Amino acid sequence: DMVKKEKLFASQGGNIILAQVENEYGNVMEPYGDEGKSYINWCAQMADSLDIGVPWIMCQQAAPPKPMLETCNGWYCDEYKPKDPNTPKLWTENWTGWFKSWGGADPFRTAEDLAYSVARFFQKGGTLQNYYMYHGGTNFGRTSGGPYITTTYDYNAPLDEYGNLNQPKWGHLKQLHDVLHSIEYILTNGDVKNEKLSNLVM
Repeated sequence: DMVKKEKLFASQGGNIILAQVENEYGNVMEPYGDEGKSYINWCAQMADSLDIGVPWIMCQQAAPPKPMLETCNGWYCDEYKPKDPNTPKLWTENWTGWFKSWGGADPFRTAEDLAYSVARFFQKGGTLQNYYMYHGGTNFGRTSGGPYITTTYDYNAPLDEYGNLNQPKWGHLKQLHDVLHSIEYILTNGDVKNEKLSNLVM
C-alpha cells in the first residue's frame, strides 16, 4: 500500500518493474510436503491479489504457481531454463562474491569470471540479470543473518562496503555493460539457431 500510494510501480509511472514474494523457498520446501505446496500457493494468491500492475517473481522456485515468474540465483545461470517456456529467462542473484565468515578467508570472485558469466547469460537468451551484491554493505548490530557471519557484507562487490570502486571488477563490468548496450538490438531481436560441431562445440 505504501509503494502504491507513492506511485512507485511502473504501472503507475514509477521505476519498480518487478516484485518478489518469498526467496529460495523451493530449496527447503520438499520436507514440508503438501503443507509446503499449500504455503507457496497461498503466497502466490496473496501477492497476486494486491494488483500492483507489475509481474511477481519467486526466486529458486521451480514451476511456481501462476502468475508468478520463476527465476535463477547462483554463480552461473546461462544453462538455466524456466520450466514454463513462456517465462522470460531472469537471473535475480548473480553472486559477485560471498559473505565473510569469522575466521574464514576473504571471499573472492574474479572480475573476468563475473563478466564472462554475464556475457554468456545474455548470449544464451537471458533477458534480465541482477548483481547480488553490486554495492557491498554492513550488517549492524545482530543483523548478520547467520551463524559466524561477520558484520561486513562487502561481498567482493564492484562497489565495496564503503562505496569505493573495487577495481578491476568495477571497471571490467563497466566495459562489459558498454559492449552489451552497444549490441542490445542484436541480442534482443531475431531467432537463435544452434549448430552442433565436433568436440562438444556448439
